[in-house]
Amino acid sequence: MFFSAKSKGFFVDSGVNEVVLARTSSAVSPFVIEEIVECPAADSGALAEALVTVQSVKTPSGYLHATCSVTSPRRLLRRLPVETKRLKESSYLNELTVQQLRIDPDQYTLAALSPFTGKDYDMLKAADKEMVICGLPNVDRGVLQDGLLGHGIYPEMMELGSVASVGAMIDYLNFAGVKTPVLMLELEAQSTNSYIVSAAGLEATRPIAQGFDSMIPFVQKELGLKDEAAARKLFLSNAFDFTGMGSVLIKKVIKELQSSIGFYEVQTGQSIGQVACTLLPSKLIWLEGAIAADLGVSVFKPDIPAWLTARSITLADHLVSAMQDTRRMGLLGLMVRNNAGQTSASEKST
Repeated sequence: MFFSAKSKGFFVDSGVNEVVLARTSSAVSPFVIEEIVECPAADSGALAEALVTVQSVKTPSGYLHATCSVTSPRRLLRRLPVETKRLKESSYLNELTVQQLRIDPDQYTLAALSPFTGKDYDMLKAADKEMVICGLPNVDRGVLQDGLLGHGIYPEMMELGSVASVGAMIDYLNFAGVKTPVLMLELEAQSTNSYIVSAAGLEATRPIAQGFDSMIPFVQKELGLKDEAAARKLFLSNAFDFTGMGSVLIKKVIKELQSSIGFYEVQTGQSIGQVACTLLPSKLIWLEGAIAADLGVSVFKPDIPAWLTARSITLADHLVSAMQDTRRMGLLGLMVRNNAGQTSASEKST
């Protein structure tokens, strides 16, 4: 006998490379993650099939009502210093975003969060001298929302995938008692977002104008290929083992990362212990190990089943072995945040 569709919970992580859908036994914990299905982000046919697979019962509206996370290349997640005495000025936040982020705030949907609790920054108390600004352009928000609706997904809540991933990481580090900060990287084609995360919260952020596209010319040169198009196709196909030339390919990215890590370590006296890459295409996951090796740290290896169990979330037996992938942190972050009985990790740490 099927449960009614209403009693189930549905979660969708719509990323730049793939879309991951999950069905849970209930919308709020305790629940069992019953099914997880993934498909390429650009494959509408595969997404339609995934929706059929993940839905146990078709809803009357025809839409899959889900808690969703989305990713846009122009998204923002930045920790910024603030002049707390000026927070009562109506124009201060707009001034801050223009000067520090180089954007027109009127063209963006933005939120100001505490880097320690993840909740809305309290403008009245203004106890924190730094805040996290997150958001995305209004145009992108509309396109992403329309895209979900066009594929039959009704977003009951829509959040940035980066926020969900960082929140999940903070919660996990608290659960596991990890004392050293983790370097989280969203390595994309044109850029990389770098986040230093600890059990206390989001410690530092930095956008880097280097992505895996910057590695293509080195691939072409090292292999003597005739043009960059051929090099790109080979690089993204996983038909050649590039691990031997990893240090050469990531040289530009490593230089930028060493600069930001060095500044953080001098300022705080803390050293980065692990690296986690949360947005890499599956065929480029080897880059995570190459980056960790060049930085002299280890790859982040979470015990996801144990963490979820502590949050009253259970994995169906057939999903246990597949859920050690840090690229699932965004999807799981939605679930942990949606956990009605769960005190946030950042609240515990403060």
